[in-house]
Amino acid sequence: MKFIVQKFGGTSLVNEELRLKVASRVVEAKEAGYNPVVVVSAIGRLGEPYATDTLLSYARTGNKELTPRETDLLMSCGEIISGVIMSATIQELGCPAVFLTGAQAGIITDDGHNDAKILKVDPQQIIRHASAGKVVVVAGFQGSTGAGEITTLGRGGSDTTAAALGVALDAEYVDIYTDVDGIMTADPRIVSDARPLEAVTYNEICQLAHEGAKVIHPRAVEIAMQKSVPLRIKSTFSNAPGTLVTSYGDLYRDTIDITRDRMITGITHIPDITRFKVMVEDDADRLDFQNKIFNCLALADISVDFINVHPEAIHFTVRNSVAAKAAQVLQGIGINPELLPDCAKVAVVGAGMTGVPGVMAKIVEALAKEKVQILQSADSYTTIWVLVRKEEVDKSIQALHRQFRPGE
Repeated sequence: MKFIVQKFGGTSLVNEELRLKVASRVVEAKEAGYNPVVVVSAIGRLGEPYATDTLLSYARTGNKELTPRETDLLMSCGEIISGVIMSATIQELGCPAVFLTGAQAGIITDDGHNDAKILKVDPQQIIRHASAGKVVVVAGFQGSTGAGEITTLGRGGSDTTAAALGVALDAEYVDIYTDVDGIMTADPRIVSDARPLEAVTYNEICQLAHEGAKVIHPRAVEIAMQKSVPLRIKSTFSNAPGTLVTSYGDLYRDTIDITRDRMITGITHIPDITRFKVMVEDDADRLDFQNKIFNCLALADISVDFINVHPEAIHFTVRNSVAAKAAQVLQGIGINPELLPDCAKVAVVGAGMTGVPGVMAKIVEALAKEKVQILQSADSYTTIWVLVRKEEVDKSIQALHRQFRPGE
C-alpha cells in the first residue's frame, strides 16, 4: 500500500472554511493513488474553546493543581475533538474516513507523562482501515503506555506522531502543513527578502529547529531520518511546493556537479537568554571548580547552553526565565557570577560549510560592519553560533543574510 502521512496544525483547523480546505487536500491525495493518514493537532491556540492551553486554563481555575496523569488525560481531549470533526469533514466530501486516538493507532510510549517518548508503533489498525478504503485520521500528540495509560508527547508532539507513523507505515512522504510556504532562509519578520528553501537535509533542518526555527520539531526529523522517510513542509493556505527534507545523498543524487555550491542554508536565533561569566580563582582546583558549578546547576534542573570553559573563566547561557534561580544556586555554594541578561544566540547553519575555511571570517566581517559585538562563539560541522545583545539581534541576522545569501 502506498501511504502518505499529512499532518495539520491547529491554525489550519480553526473554522469550517479551513477544515474544508484541509479535507480537499486529503481527498486530492486519495485521488492521486495514496492512502492518506491524517494527523491533527488541537483546534486553534489559547483562547479558542478547544485549544489545549484553553482546556488547561479551565481546569486550573482557582489555582487547582493537576497531577501529570490527569493533565495528560485533559490534554489528549483537544486532538480527539479535532480528529472527530476532521473525520466528519472528510466524509462530507464523499470520502470514507475513520478517526483513531493515538492509542488506537498503535502508538506505545514510556510512562513519562507530559513528555512521553514513543517506544514502538503497531500500525495494524491503520492498515486494516486503509485496506477497506478509508482515510484514517489520527490524534496527534498522544499515545498510551503498555498498561493503557494515556500519555502526551510534549512540545511538537503532533509532528512526532506524524513522523513515527510515516516510519511505521514506510510512507512515501510525511507532509507537515503549516501557515508558511516552507522552511525560510531566515525569519521573514526580520529579513524582508528571506526566501523559502526548495530542499534541505535532515541534519540541516534539525540544526535550524534546535536553534530556534519553529517550522518542525527536531524530534520528528530525527525519527524520519532513521528510515529516510522524506518530509515535506508545506502551507495549508497556498499551492507553493514547500520544502523537501531528505538525506544528503537523495538531495544531490541527480545533480551533475558533484560539488556543493550552497554553503549556508539558513540563519536562525534563540532570544531571551542570559550569559553567565564565572571567574576562576587563582588558587582554585580548576577541575573541581568546574565540576562544582555544573553539578549544582544540574541538580537544580537548570539546563545550560553555549558553554565556553577557559582556565581563567567559565561562560555559559541559560534562559532568562531561570537566570535568577541559577544565580541563587551558584551564590549558595559561594560563587558570584557576572550576569548579562537579554542576549540572543544567532546560528548560521549549513552542511556545506564543513571543511570550508573562512566562514567565521565572513561572520566576523559582516557583524563588524554593523558594529555588532560578538560576546562569545562556538561551532560544529554544520553550525556556527554567536552570542549578541538583544538590541542587536535583528541587524545581526540581516547582516549575515546579506553576507551569505542563503537560498540563492
